[in-house]
Amino acid sequence: MSLPKSALLSASALCIAALAPVTSVAQTFERVASFPVFLNTDEDAETVAEIITAAQGGRTLVYTDSEEEGLGFIDLRRPNRPQADGFLSLGGEPTSVAATGPFVLAAINTSEDFVNVSGQLVVVDLRTRDIVRTIELGGQPDAVAVSKDGRFAAIAIENERDEDLGDGGLPQLPAGELIVVNTLSRFVDDWTVHTVPLTGLADEAPEDPEPEFVTINENNIAAVSLQENNHIVLVNLETAIVDPAASIVGDFSAGTVDQVQIDTEENDLIELTSSLQGAAREPDALTWIGDGLIATANEGDIGDGGRGFTIFNTDGDIMFEAGNSFDHLTASIGHYPENRSENRGNEPESILFAEYGDDQLLFVGSERASVVGVYSVNEAANLVDGEGEGPQLLQTLPTGVGPEGLLAIPNRNLFIVANEVDDRGDKIRSTVGVYRRVTQRTETPTRVSRGAYPLIKSVDTEGGTPIPWGALSALALDGDGGLLSVHDSFYRNTRIFTIDPGQTPASLNGEIILSDTNGLLAEEDDNLVEASGRVNLDAEGLAISVNGGYWIASEGAGTFDDDDRPVEFNNLLVKADAFGAIVDVVSLPDDVDAIQRRFGFEGVASVEENGNEVLYVAFQREWSGDPSGLVRIGRYEANAQEPWTFAYYPIEAPTSPNGGWVGLSEIVSLGDGRFAVLERDNQAGPDARIKLITEFSIDGVTFQSNSAAGAFDVVTKTVVRDMIFRGDLTLPGGLILEKVEGLAVTPSGDAWWVNDNDGVDDSNGETQLRKIDRLFR
Repeated sequence: MSLPKSALLSASALCIAALAPVTSVAQTFERVASFPVFLNTDEDAETVAEIITAAQGGRTLVYTDSEEEGLGFIDLRRPNRPQADGFLSLGGEPTSVAATGPFVLAAINTSEDFVNVSGQLVVVDLRTRDIVRTIELGGQPDAVAVSKDGRFAAIAIENERDEDLGDGGLPQLPAGELIVVNTLSRFVDDWTVHTVPLTGLADEAPEDPEPEFVTINENNIAAVSLQENNHIVLVNLETAIVDPAASIVGDFSAGTVDQVQIDTEENDLIELTSSLQGAAREPDALTWIGDGLIATANEGDIGDGGRGFTIFNTDGDIMFEAGNSFDHLTASIGHYPENRSENRGNEPESILFAEYGDDQLLFVGSERASVVGVYSVNEAANLVDGEGEGPQLLQTLPTGVGPEGLLAIPNRNLFIVANEVDDRGDKIRSTVGVYRRVTQRTETPTRVSRGAYPLIKSVDTEGGTPIPWGALSALALDGDGGLLSVHDSFYRNTRIFTIDPGQTPASLNGEIILSDTNGLLAEEDDNLVEASGRVNLDAEGLAISVNGGYWIASEGAGTFDDDDRPVEFNNLLVKADAFGAIVDVVSLPDDVDAIQRRFGFEGVASVEENGNEVLYVAFQREWSGDPSGLVRIGRYEANAQEPWTFAYYPIEAPTSPNGGWVGLSEIVSLGDGRFAVLERDNQAGPDARIKLITEFSIDGVTFQSNSAAGAFDVVTKTVVRDMIFRGDLTLPGGLILEKVEGLAVTPSGDAWWVNDNDGVDDSNGETQLRKIDRLFR
């Protein structure tokens, strides 16, 4: 039964429920492992995991690797310690995989080009890992699904369009279709193959359906998304093996959605103030909820996409529309991909329904935000009758970069995500993430479980949109038990964020936007000031001034003797008052600016010495003339004869197998001439080696002017904590994060740390804000 038209009018209101998390759930998912898939092949190769399936009771995972043209196997007998279990070369690009009984079915694209298309379905014996049958498909396959009773396999033959041909639009023949394989026999040679034409159905390009994804319900009805055509087709598989032409039992347009309070401009700001009218949803993945509802991930393709997800009944009526809630969700937890604002925002691509005990769950994967939203749809069945609640957000899971394949293993209380992006040079490794469903613990801000996420979430503004944030590059205490942070130059309009760590997750509850009200920054460098008076610093350090207000360390850009990286602006210390107005700007001496390397200011600390405010600044790496392995700690005292003087800090030598460098990321005053420092390499994941919290004292150290460069005193450092060895960066279950950049220490010696998520650009967007109790005495 469909919703009455009056109820359909309120469907958009249901999306509001998706913004509010359920306040009490019995169980939750925690990430327990991230398996780098190069372990099955070659550390130096680009090897990826895209679509994934489970076999042998969920103890073996099988994923497609299009780059290495094969299937990878993972031993999942111990979920928290998945092991490499071999690789099977297929001689072509696998596009999807599904398991049925003792076999794995892999679809392979063997097409010469977009016109001369071909493909195969290979049947692999799980026990022997041998290919026991190859079925020619006659076209380029995309998705494979197996019915729950094991009687059918359905393959979407997309015959995808050439996006570089003309305007990249439709039609582009040959037409795609649905292949149905009767897999009832235990002898694979007896399986029969049947073709279901899908032409003549969609309004956009009826002669070119372009089927993208297929899912099968318990009644063996396949739902097929024709993504570029913005259409959904229902196929009865029982009929398909008898009379394919009569097997289509329904089809409907996925329709359009009006979006408000979203970001549609890539301008280095997250501004949830735009709108889109009539955006075609163009769903990619879809999933059955029971036998009467279909949920779609509205990725978009040719058009703008829906940026969220929708639930339809089998007549095509809308039972639920997520609207802008998924974009808002990702913005509130620092995962919104600003550099995709003009290209479909967070871009939901994958969606999966599964039952864990009595709980019915919907998983929605965002390709660009690198998260999976977990929703309760326990009341979804009642949507058909117009009485149920829409999906309720339970939690958000961090993933690797580009989550592509979602897999539920309810019998083991596991959930799996295959993440397809792999680029060792950019410190990204393709992974398979493993999440275990556990009884929810009582969490406090000082004690959160290893897999808890998010650890920071922003509040809504008066306009109803969350405060957007990302790329946190420093931490400081606000004096009242709260935390302060800033973003770096990934975003324009520098601002200070206020964070309440007494909430779970920590609440980012305010922002102070800096402005050059007094013209002081423009006098120093007007390229850093916009016409509006707002400023664009590369804020890498933050401290509360002992005289009130905030000091920000702004890192310069460029290297004095590198034509490929010319100096764009210099390193500066900028002071702002409580309202964000700039009240002081401090530059380095000219002779120091003259030897600038692009690795400059990374942290600032304000201390009182003999009644005067003195600033200490950490440089990230060596500058010209500095000995290898020694980086500057700058000291600035405004009333001194020589305001700027320097000492050296000894950094570790890089030991990563991927090369790279080691530098400083933060400096914090501990009082009595003691300072804490973050020291790290520029590596992530399996290549990371150095993530340290250290301490040094300036007692007995003489800071000297730049005329003594190369012969400065060297402070003596003590390693207080190896963050890799002690598990700070591994216990959350993900790969080791590269940019640990913020550190704040409480009067009692507790240490808060945070990482910079690079604005979700060449990053999975993950931000960890965690506390280490009693680190300093």
